[in-house]
Amino acid sequence: MYAIIKTGGKQYKVAEGDTIYVEKLEAAVDDAVTFDQVLTVVNDGNVTVGKPLVSGAKVTGKVLQQGKEKKILVFKYKAKSNYRRRQGHRQPFTKVAIEKIEA
Repeated sequence: MYAIIKTGGKQYKVAEGDTIYVEKLEAAVDDAVTFDQVLTVVNDGNVTVGKPLVSGAKVTGKVLQQGKEKKILVFKYKAKSNYRRRQGHRQPFTKVAIEKIEA
């Protein structure tokens, strides 16, 4: 059984026992989180597609970690005009363990 959920403007395919990295959620470590924007549920070949969401379906998980990804460098440059800008960015994330899919 797996589901496709939407969080943080992205879609994730999740199954029970999976660990996913999502955009930062306002939850502490060991808190339970619920994803109620379920787009599709597949259970033993039975496919349920929402219009746009599957009614009554939700996915629950547990927050394992809050952190930041590796630094990326953003470099802006324009030729022949002495314009250069360098900036670093670390995207925050939340590591979630999927515990249960209810459909």
